[in-house]
Order: sequence, then structure tokens, then C-alpha cells
Amino acid sequence: MMSSNKGYQLRPLQKGEINEPFARIIPASPFEKGRVRGISNMNKSLSLGIDVSTQSISAVVLDMDTITVVWEHSLDYCRDNRLNTFGIRPEDYILLPETEGEANQPAGLFLAALDTLFTDLKRDIDPGDITVINTSGQQHGHAYLSSQAPDVFRQLLNKGSGQSDLNSLLKGSLAWDKAPIWMTSDTYEQAEFIRNHVGGKRRMIELSGADAPLRFTGIVIRKIGQKFPDIYNNTEKIQLISSIIPAVLTGNTNVPVDFGNASGMALMDYRRKDWSDELVGAVSEGLPGGEESLKSKLPKIVSPDSVVGTISTYFVTKFGFSPECKIIAGSGDNPQSKVLVTGDLLSLGTSIVNMVSTDGKTLDMNGYASAMYDGIGRPFMFGTRTNGVMVWDNLRARYGLGKNEYIPAEETLEKAPVGENLLFWQPRNESFPPSGSIDITRIGDFTPDLGIDYAALIETTLAAVYIYSKGFTRETDEILHVTGGARHSREILRRIAAVWNRPVVPIETGGASLGAAVAGAISYYRSEGKEVDILKNTGLLKKGRKIHPQKNDIEAFHKPGGFLERYTVEETKLLF
Repeated sequence: MMSSNKGYQLRPLQKGEINEPFARIIPASPFEKGRVRGISNMNKSLSLGIDVSTQSISAVVLDMDTITVVWEHSLDYCRDNRLNTFGIRPEDYILLPETEGEANQPAGLFLAALDTLFTDLKRDIDPGDITVINTSGQQHGHAYLSSQAPDVFRQLLNKGSGQSDLNSLLKGSLAWDKAPIWMTSDTYEQAEFIRNHVGGKRRMIELSGADAPLRFTGIVIRKIGQKFPDIYNNTEKIQLISSIIPAVLTGNTNVPVDFGNASGMALMDYRRKDWSDELVGAVSEGLPGGEESLKSKLPKIVSPDSVVGTISTYFVTKFGFSPECKIIAGSGDNPQSKVLVTGDLLSLGTSIVNMVSTDGKTLDMNGYASAMYDGIGRPFMFGTRTNGVMVWDNLRARYGLGKNEYIPAEETLEKAPVGENLLFWQPRNESFPPSGSIDITRIGDFTPDLGIDYAALIETTLAAVYIYSKGFTRETDEILHVTGGARHSREILRRIAAVWNRPVVPIETGGASLGAAVAGAISYYRSEGKEVDILKNTGLLKKGRKIHPQKNDIEAFHKPGGFLERYTVEETKLLF
């Protein structure tokens, strides 16, 4: 997102930087006047949020006094000349897989990205004014630290460490130079074993909050332990990507992981917020050292708002951070994104993600969604429709419209009937609900055209998300927040309001780095014994006009024999 606060301006791009919408925003004044780099001479209190995602490292700096964004920046791993030498493929940002379903990134890339990010930050912001740093990492991704790592990481505490760079300084700290990420899908055998070992699907969900998804960390750990026993044997600590950054920032390989991101590991007891003996036993069965070895490799679990240390000497001497800068435990990208919204959030991105706030006891016993906690410890459910808005784009393309040609499609939606026609289309296998691919299938007596097809596909997709979320969604008339590119379509929002039968408010995309910065500020104040409700600030996320469900639209979807009931009948014929 780009800040629109007055008093800030775009800094001209420097030589070698990317001329993309990632251009940073910096204060025109007072940050440019009277500033001595590395010295906090203006009594500012800033929170830095860092997101290590699949394609980029991003950062947001939040002024904790004014609750405004004062800097934001993003570096694309493949397009930044300082980072594009690590061998990842530009089409999917992973290393060349040895087998289908393998998805790894080079662990050293994250270290180089952190150095590069701080180099750019130092040009625009005085790091000495940053009071707290909080992180976000692509959920489920993790790294394997070697038995030499504790001693190697302690070099970050030495005064002369700032003369080097992170990759050179931390050489030898990795048991494996690769980091498996969330795209990993070659773990079906391991997922089945773990599920069966604990007593089946129901017990798996009761323990972990999810039904052993292939990409979850513990399932991948079992795969790595079986495939590379020497690497597993030489692993001192397994750290999530969200916690490897705090480990580097503090110079401590043993920093704890938070229970929000640990929810995505298939190793934690969701309700107790601690490692489950049953799950650890299942993951480690037959691996070198067994259960005790895996337990020793796992860090402690803490709340995501916990202070895990202060910044190490390397960053103080190299970049000018204050030695009192607090480092927060951090969390995953989904938990940090959820921080920005109190209540339920529907994200209309490439995939459609439904995040539903819960009481911490609610689980999806069907196994379609996963139970998590956000970056400040609030429970929620997370369901993903892989065949989401991307399919809507593909349909428009079939009628000759470009990806960003929304106006003609919106005009046809205005004229299309609401809740009449069904159109199923799943180009790829689906996980919400689990099902195979489906070619375009129209249900109803209608002549296909852009308006009818487009409305039918949108409504059918929304019906799927709504119906398969009912097991963990409470009936409420509270606002449903909607983000993502499709939030600009009033006709799509109209249909969402009717399907969910509740008011809808579109909000701008906040992003995990902003969520991390906000959570970092909240965590800092909590560490100081204060409770400051930063989320009440309406300037952080722009909100659109509230849309209430229309009576006729509600009836079309919810009446006996209406759209939702017909969807269930037709879906059963197609999928089961």
C-alpha cells in the first residue's frame, strides 16, 4: 500500500533501483532537517514491521505517536540486482525442484534481503529512532540451523561484526542451505502417516486445529528427516521464517516461536498453545533420535507480542539502530495481516481467503479450514479458496477483456440478475472444499454472455466460500470487511452482502508488513505496562462506504429452493 498522508513525498529512485510501484515514501520535513544519522535526536518513537514473503521483503515504519505510516519499501527478490543471484526461478520464486511438489528457497536469500533492506532504510529513516522491530514471515516456511549456529550467531554481538555482511558472518550456521516454504506439496505420505498415528482426522483437528495440510511445517520436517537424515541429525534448531529474522536481529538462535505461526506447524496443541507430545511423537516416529531429538530442535512457544531481546551489536554499528531497540517474537504473514481488522475479513486476491474471528475453542471439524491466532494473540479461522478471483479474471479474458478492464464487466454485472444462475469452474484442484478440477459447467436455462456468466461464476464462488465456512462462522450482523482488488466493485460487494446477509465495508489492502508494524507498536506498549488501542485509528486503513444487503438479494440466495440450496444440490452431483 502507499501512504497518502500529507507531508510525505516520493524520493527519486537511485541508480540500480527498480522503477516499480514499490517506490518508498519518506517525510519531506522534519525528517530531512536537523537529522544526524544514527542518533535519535528528535525523540521519535517508530515501529518497524518487516515481512519476508515468497517474492519480496517489505517494510513499513509506523510513527507510534501519530499512528501514521512514515516509510514503506519493498524489494523483489528476482528484480533487485542486489538479490537476484541466489538461483530462484522468476516464474515461481523457488529453486529448481528435484521432484514434483518440492518448493524451497535459499535460506541465505533472507539474510541478504535483510541487509539490503536496512541499507535502503538508513538512507531515508534514522534507525536510531526505531524503538521496536516486529516481523512477519511466509507461514509454514522454516530453516534448519546447525549445531555450530549458536556460536556463529554470537558473532553478531561483537563490536567489529558490522564490518562484514550477514551471509559472510553467519556462514556455517545452516544445517541445510535451503528453506522449505508454503508451496511444498510432496508430503502426502507424511501427512497421512501423522494423521493416522494420532488416531485419525478428528483427533488431528482436535489437537492441532487443522487436518494435516501438506504444506504445514511438521509434515515437511518429517519429509526432510526421512530424505536427508544427515541434515536432520546436524540440525540444532528449526526456526520458522518469521522467527529466523528475530534470531538474527538478537544474535540468538534459540529465540522462541509464537503460537500464532506455530498453529501452522501440525506440532502444537492449538488450545494449550504448547508442543503436543502426540504430534511431536507422530512427526518424529522413525527419525534419527526419535521424539526427544525433535523436541530439542523446537524452540519454546510464546505469545506473538512477546519481547525476545534487544537488537544485536551488528545492526547498531552497521546501520545505527539504538541498542535499546526491542525485538518482538513476530508471526506468520496471515496472522500479521489479520491484526489490522477486528472482526471478520474476506480477502479477494488471487485466491479468496476467509478469516473469521472466533472464541479460540471453535474448530472446523470438516477439516476445510485451519485454526490460528493473529499477531497480537486473537484466535481466528482461516479458509482458502485457491480458485478465487484469478478465475474471474480468466472468464473476463475469454470475453476479450484485459485483466484490469473492470468497467465493462461492472456494467454488465449491474444488469445481470442476482442469485439465478450457477457456473462452476475450477481450473485447478481445490482445497475449500477438497475437490478436483472442473471445466466450465453452467447450471440453468440461459444463453451465455459476459454479464450472466460473470455474475454466475462470482455468485457460485462466493456460495462455496460461505457454505464451507458455516461450520466455524457465527450468525451475526457485524460488519464483514472486504479487501483485495475486487473490493472496488460495488456489484461484487452487493452480492457478498446478500450471501453473508450482513453489512460489508471495503478496506484497502494493509499487508503483513503494516500488520507487523502495528502489532509491534502494541507489543512495545504492552512491554511497558500500557495498553494502547492503536487499531481504533481510522487513518491506518482507508475504508469505503458501508453496503447493506438488499431484501430482494437476500431472498434470492437464502429462500427455500434459492441459490444457496441449489448450489449444494448441484455441487454434490459434480463433486461427490
